[in-house]
Amino acid sequence: IRQIVDRRAGAQRAVDDTEGVSLETMPTPAATVADGRATGEAIAARLSGDRPDAVFAANDLLAMGVLQGLARHGIRVPEEIAIIGFDDIEFAAAAVVPLSSVRQPSQLMGETALRILVEEIANVDSPAQQVVFDPELVVRASTSPR
Repeated sequence: IRQIVDRRAGAQRAVDDTEGVSLETMPTPAATVADGRATGEAIAARLSGDRPDAVFAANDLLAMGVLQGLARHGIRVPEEIAIIGFDDIEFAAAAVVPLSSVRQPSQLMGETALRILVEEIANVDSPAQQVVFDPELVVRASTSPR
């Protein structure tokens, strides 16, 4: 999925700009809670010194699954491993450990898409538009000790 590739590229750029930080990618078959749980289990199975300090998941469902997988093994979030997701779905704030997430301006995205569609219908020769929106970091307990 293009958005997951873009999110990984953004994470890599952030890591490249930070000294002493590395990025490990753990591919999953899909972006679901179950796949996140399996990833959390795989992380938990490592020796504590081989575990990451933090997990950036491509979406909140994966992040919630990672949280579950780590919790099953008594790994404390964020004290031992911080977790952040992407999309800021409603359930992110309601998780046992409220999940930090990257929020996109969904309403503005929808309004902009509709405006562009109407403009393109009115003028079929209009050039394609690309709009970039600024996301918002929503910090909750999964990245900040209580």
